[in-house]
Amino acid sequence: MGIKRIGILTSGGDCAGLNAVIRAVVYRAIGTYDWEVVGICRATQGLMCSPPDVMELTIEQVDRWLTGGGTFLGTTNQGNPFAYPMQDGSVIDRSDEIIENYRSLNLDALIGIGGDGSIAILRKLMQLGNIPFVAIPKTIDNDVDVTERSIGFDTAVNIATEALDRLQFTAASHSRVMILEVMGRDAGHIAISAGIAGGADVILIPEIPYSISKVCDKIRERQAKGKNYSLIIVSEAVRTETGDTISSTNALGQCRYGGIGQYLADRISACSGAETRVTVLGHVQRGGTPSPLDRLLASAFGVAAVDLLAEGKFDRMVAWQQRSVIDVPIMDGIAHYHAVDPVSTLVKTAKGLGIYLGE
Repeated sequence: MGIKRIGILTSGGDCAGLNAVIRAVVYRAIGTYDWEVVGICRATQGLMCSPPDVMELTIEQVDRWLTGGGTFLGTTNQGNPFAYPMQDGSVIDRSDEIIENYRSLNLDALIGIGGDGSIAILRKLMQLGNIPFVAIPKTIDNDVDVTERSIGFDTAVNIATEALDRLQFTAASHSRVMILEVMGRDAGHIAISAGIAGGADVILIPEIPYSISKVCDKIRERQAKGKNYSLIIVSEAVRTETGDTISSTNALGQCRYGGIGQYLADRISACSGAETRVTVLGHVQRGGTPSPLDRLLASAFGVAAVDLLAEGKFDRMVAWQQRSVIDVPIMDGIAHYHAVDPVSTLVKTAKGLGIYLGE
């Protein structure tokens, strides 16, 4: 099959580095292969519009996208097209509509950038429509299997580390325990990486159980040594000691993690007597200028994805392993999420530094 015109979209939550991927795809597709590139706006939402919500992309247009945060194409992490929620409360299958609108664009292939959930949905759509498809992994949680790094993770870690750096001084000034709650829907990669880099005294992640009394022991141990403050970083998905999740449901019926930081603060204050404050970093971790490493990774992934299409290698996901870009079957890449290994180098490093990491 001769490829002349490809589409690209970003799906799922936004993160730093997405625009750098789009830029790399456009540069490689147009500059090397003389293809046309169409940006699909708001992921599958753009393909539910008639006509589809798209923009023709040129090298001149994306030239300055390298450092831009978020995604200029827009994205969505709502509305599964196979069970799309309607205003009357019903759900309908809009997959045929998406495929029909995709075909109306006269595209020969699609590149999709997303996390494991959105990639799975996109793959199902592409398989149903017999559409050549290549996936690029992005998630600040870094929980996509096979790839050692996903786009957006390094920037999120940098932001969390900087937050710890800033909290350290105010904690010392007021003799406080400072708790930083960071993102991490299922995995604690941000917390453990930023915690080590930012000099945290306690790191709590979903993969390792913990004890409030042991956390307080760590604080009292520091106090006994004349260290009047402590830094704690915790993933939003960490459960209570009894195994309960802390979350809330918004007006749209969406369940969101959040609150573990305050839960810990209340109990730490009670058992240690230390004044404790909480900072919830939230979506700050998703925004802003991508780090140099995320720009490099995004550029390498974008070029590699275009090359896969040129080579006729479809239903593949690009990944980063051992300082190189590889490609794997998409299902191999998203079959399992990548959690923090309790016996990994970073866990051993944290414990070796005297950081309390759980039981």
